[in-house]
Amino acid sequence: MNKINLIEENYKIWTKSPFDKETISNVKDLKKKNIKDFNDSFYTDLSFGTGGMRGIVGLGPNRVNKYTFGRNTQGISNYINNNKQDKIQSVVIAYDCRNQSEFLANQVAEIFSANNIKVFLFSSIRPTPELSYALVKLKCICGIVLTASHNPPEYNGYKVYWEDGGQIVPPIDKKLITEINNTNYSEIKFEKNKNLIEIIDKDIDDSFVKDSIINGKIGNSKRENYKIVFTPLHGTSHLIGPRVLKEAGYSQLQIVEEQAEPNGNFPTVKSPNPEDVEALEMALNLAKINDSDIFIGTDPDADRLGIGIKDNSGNYITLNGNQIMIVLTEYLLSKKNNLDNSFFIGSTVVSTPMIKNIAKAYNVDIKIGLTGFKWIAKMIHDYPNQKFIGGGEESYGYLVGDFVRDKDAITSSLLACELGSECKSKGGNLYDYLISCYIKYGFFKERLISIEKKGIEGVKEIKSIMKKLRDKPIDKLVGSEMIVIQDFEKSEEINFKSGKKSFLNFPKSNVLIFESKDGTRVAARPSGTEPKIKFYFSVNMKLESKEKFENSNQILERKIDNLISEFKF
Repeated sequence: MNKINLIEENYKIWTKSPFDKETISNVKDLKKKNIKDFNDSFYTDLSFGTGGMRGIVGLGPNRVNKYTFGRNTQGISNYINNNKQDKIQSVVIAYDCRNQSEFLANQVAEIFSANNIKVFLFSSIRPTPELSYALVKLKCICGIVLTASHNPPEYNGYKVYWEDGGQIVPPIDKKLITEINNTNYSEIKFEKNKNLIEIIDKDIDDSFVKDSIINGKIGNSKRENYKIVFTPLHGTSHLIGPRVLKEAGYSQLQIVEEQAEPNGNFPTVKSPNPEDVEALEMALNLAKINDSDIFIGTDPDADRLGIGIKDNSGNYITLNGNQIMIVLTEYLLSKKNNLDNSFFIGSTVVSTPMIKNIAKAYNVDIKIGLTGFKWIAKMIHDYPNQKFIGGGEESYGYLVGDFVRDKDAITSSLLACELGSECKSKGGNLYDYLISCYIKYGFFKERLISIEKKGIEGVKEIKSIMKKLRDKPIDKLVGSEMIVIQDFEKSEEINFKSGKKSFLNFPKSNVLIFESKDGTRVAARPSGTEPKIKFYFSVNMKLESKEKFENSNQILERKIDNLISEFKF
C-alpha cells in the first residue's frame, strides 16, 4: 500500500469506533487545519522496537497517545495471560515528569488491570532505575516506565522491562513485538479493575535509597568537606538524588533552584541532556559562585549523569561518558580484594577500548555488548556464577553493582562524590585521578559526531551512508593501516589484508567498526531513538607523566580532527 492510500486507510480507522468521540473530532480537525502534521501522523504506525516505543505526543498511529500505548499494553497483557502460571501475574509502572506521563501511566495501569493483571503504580514521578529496582523487589513479571529520556518536550516513550529487572532482550522482545503487532485497537480493554491497582511510594523509596547507599558509599573521606552542586534538570531525581547524597553524609550540597522542580517543558535548557554542556550551564555557574568541588546533572528519568570538575588551573571542565566510566570503574576495582575472573565489568562496542586495559590490570573478566544498557543487564542475567562489579557506556550511563539492572544516575552520582571526596582528603582531585588512569592504562581520547537526517529522505540518506561505508571502506585511518572491520549486521569480522572472515558472536545490529594498526577506531551506527547517524572516534597514545598531559592531549585532539576530515562529512 502506498503512502497516500495508507494515510486514508488509517484516517478511516481513527474516525470510527472504537475511538472515542473526542479523538474522532480532533482527528477530523487536524486533517482540515494542518495537513502536513496530519500526513506525518497517519502515514505509518509508530513502531514498537526492541526496547519499546518513543515518539511525539499527538493524534494518530504515528504518535504517542492512549491508543498507541494502549495497543502496546494490550499486546503485552495478551502475552502474559497466554503464558500465565497458576498465580495472578503482576506488573509495576513508573513515569517521569513529561506533560502526558501521569495520564498515560494511569491508562496503562487500567488496561493491565482490565486484563486481570495486578498493577503496582508509583504515586508520582520516579527515576527509571527505581522502576528496575522495584520490578525485582516486588517480584513482578514486567515493568513499564513512561519516559522519553532526554528527548525534547514534545516526546514521550514506553520502555519495557522484564522480570530480571533489565529491559527486554531476545527472545522476549520479538515475542512481545509479534503480540503487539497482532493486536487491534478494538481489542484494548480500557475498563479498569480498581481492586488490582495498588499505589506504591515510601516503602520502595526507602529501600532503594538504602541499597543505593550500600552500593555507592565505598570511600574513606571527610564527606562533610566536599562541596557539591546538583541539578535534576527538571526531572525525576529532584528528591531522591539529593536524599541519597545527604543520607550518605554530604552536607555541603546545593541544588540549582531554577531546575529543582519537575517540569515537562524543561524551560531553562534547550535539551535536558547531560551530554550537552549547555544543559549543565546553571550548575557550572553555581559551582563557580560557591567554589564547589563537583557539579552533577541527571537527565529527566535519572538514568544518565553529567559531571563537572576542576582542572589543575582551577577551571571547571565536564567529563564525557567514557571518562566517567573510566574513573568510576578504576575506583570500584581499587576497592575490591582478591579479584579474579569470577568478577566482571561490562561495556559496549562503541565505548572506549581503554576499559579493556583496566580489566586486564585487575585480572577481572570484561564483557562487551552492543550499544544499549539492556545488553549489560543481560550479561548479569546470563552469567549468574560471576559477580558483576560495574559497567558503563559512552553515552553517560553507569551501573554500580547488580541491585539495579539499568544505568543508574542516582547511585553513580554518589560513587562519583565518594571518589572526588577521597581524592580531596588525600590532597588531590578527580582531574589528577583521571590523568593517573591515562598514565597507567594508556591515553585514550574519544569524540562523538551525530548527524541529523530527518524524515523519509533522512532514512534513505542514513542507509546510503552505511551502504557506502560497507561497499567502499577506507584502507587507512590517519595514516595507520586498517587491520580489521567488524560488521555487526552481517556478524562478520573481516581481516582487511587477507580478506578472511570470522564470526562475530553478537545479535545482528547495524553497526560498523573500523580499527587500524595503531589502535585508532571508528564506529558508525544509525541511532535507535533519533533520526541520526552517529560516528564514534577513538585515538590513543602512551602518556609518560602528568607534566606531558596537555601536550599529549593536543596531539590527540589534532589526530581526531584529521580522522574526521577523512570521512568527508
